[in-house]
Amino acid sequence: MNKKSVKKGLIPYVLILLIMAGILYFIKMNNRKINYISYDKFASYMDNGEIKEINITPNSDGGVYKITGKLKSYSKDESFFLRVPLAGEVVNQIIESEKINNFEINTSSDPSSNTLLSILLNIGPMVLLIVIAFYFVSKQMNSASKSMDFGKSRARLNEENNKITFDKVAGLDEEKEEVAELIDFLKDPKKFQKLGARIPKGVLLEGPPGTGKTLLARAVAGEANVPFYFISGSDFVELFVGVGASRVRDMFKQAKHNAPCLIFIDEIDAVGRQRGSGIGGGHDEREQTLNQLLTEMDGFGENEGIIIIAATNRPDVLDPALLRPGRFDRQIQVHLPDRKGREEILKVHARNKIFTPKVNLSNIAERTIGFSGADLENLLNEAALLAVRKDKPAISMAEIDEAHDRVIMGPAKKSKKYTEYEKKLVAYHEAGHAVLGIKLDGANDVQKITIIPRGMAGGYTMMQPKEEKFTATKKELTERIVGLMGGRVAEELVFNEITTGAHNDFEQATKIARAMVTEYGMSSLGPMQLEQQEGSVFLGRDYNKSRNFSGQVAFEIDQEMRKIIDECYNKAINIIKHERKLLDSIANVLLERETITKEQIDYLVENGCMPDEDNEIDASDFKVASLSDLTLQELKELAKENKIKGYSKMSKEEIIKELED
Repeated sequence: MNKKSVKKGLIPYVLILLIMAGILYFIKMNNRKINYISYDKFASYMDNGEIKEINITPNSDGGVYKITGKLKSYSKDESFFLRVPLAGEVVNQIIESEKINNFEINTSSDPSSNTLLSILLNIGPMVLLIVIAFYFVSKQMNSASKSMDFGKSRARLNEENNKITFDKVAGLDEEKEEVAELIDFLKDPKKFQKLGARIPKGVLLEGPPGTGKTLLARAVAGEANVPFYFISGSDFVELFVGVGASRVRDMFKQAKHNAPCLIFIDEIDAVGRQRGSGIGGGHDEREQTLNQLLTEMDGFGENEGIIIIAATNRPDVLDPALLRPGRFDRQIQVHLPDRKGREEILKVHARNKIFTPKVNLSNIAERTIGFSGADLENLLNEAALLAVRKDKPAISMAEIDEAHDRVIMGPAKKSKKYTEYEKKLVAYHEAGHAVLGIKLDGANDVQKITIIPRGMAGGYTMMQPKEEKFTATKKELTERIVGLMGGRVAEELVFNEITTGAHNDFEQATKIARAMVTEYGMSSLGPMQLEQQEGSVFLGRDYNKSRNFSGQVAFEIDQEMRKIIDECYNKAINIIKHERKLLDSIANVLLERETITKEQIDYLVENGCMPDEDNEIDASDFKVASLSDLTLQELKELAKENKIKGYSKMSKEEIIKELED
């Protein structure tokens, strides 16, 4: 925290403390009882021996002594006060009486002789009141000024930008190459101007949430070492018309004073949505803000040295004028990372974590197809939290495996109890998926099966594509549908009953079948695109959208979808009937162990049974670690598993060489 802000925050508490001290002192003074007496009365008290103590203070300005004191009969807060002439006879009389009655005499110096003390006593309270009044008035004025500056830019200057460079951005190699020109321009703009090249005024980063768009923008500013202003699209939009446009003008005004610089607008779709899309009217404030942004980016004025980077995951709703050359000249797709990119991202997030030697980030990257950078960071963080919860000194594959399941499906509901019938039904349902995943080349690969409830699922079969591919064949899509039908088919064949457990399977199968007919041209309707993939677009744009096919074509689409689903369902029935023995084996193992991994499934398919738990070697432990990280004993066990001759007499290096060969 800033030391200046801390000191500023202590000021009101110090003032309040002083005020309270003054009030307490005033109350204490008022509670004291002071008896004003004459000198004759005072003299009689001295003669009678009633004086306990007195205090004499000379006052040269008034020519008198101020005498205060206590009588023996007074209470603790009671005293007397009198003034006497500044004469020696009075003092002599008091001294003679003190010798007889033996009371205490104290003398004080003249306060008027101390100029500083006199000033403090007379002027100090007034100065203190003025300071307190000034503080509260200035605070009210600051509050009023803040309420009037809503037209000022909300863009904030990131002063810690130089800490973010491309070294901290993993898995975005192509994207970093695309923005490298921006860095060169910001460092040396004359090199581009010499050849008449115009650097893009705006770069739009498009991609799913969590893929690193904001991090990439910060790294560009960090590499170029230039001022970096960042703002969210929602910061422009206010209730009052014209406020957002004012903020845009003020933002570019600040940027011009600090050019060359970067402006990063996150979630630009909040302000850059297509104009004139509302029903019965528009959003005047947002549209005026967008108009001002369009003018500032490429209008009559020049914005040399200012580069705008914006991020969105909804490029389909942006106004076309915002995307034309001269504004956002370059649009960069920030995709989900591939296996190599995921491994690099995991290495970045694993720097401050402690792992056991058997943890291999490359293997984790293979298992996390479809994960974004944010998902991978969350995966390792969840694993670290689980390790702390178990009081472990390091993160092992057990925690990473559990974290993977938690991220995808949610925490395990161990307290939820099945009936024996329901448990058996779930086991056969998941075994049906597994059998089809094993026997079909195009279906997804079975990674793990469990009947432990997670989230809304009573159990699940983790299936992933065998390879990361950009395209899918018709055979692969139909076999995926067949694999999704495995749970329902197994229920029907074994129990002669169907349940609601397959509703999510049908949802996915229906989406694939409809896309095959209406988008991919994989049906008898021919190579036609009848529908487009659309997200939840805002109301005005597609409310009155007309269908681009007739009712007859809609009927044919339904027929083709039903044909695909029926064929896949019948194929699933035939395979599971033929592999009934494998289905029973997997289901029985699930009932016994509740969770089985890919290695165990492969062993079961090959040998028809599971190995004894006492002698079982967890192949996944070896798979997730590099060979050099294993101990000699672990290498010998792995060599035995791979039937390497003479391994018992080999050194560690010799066993590693044989295993690699």
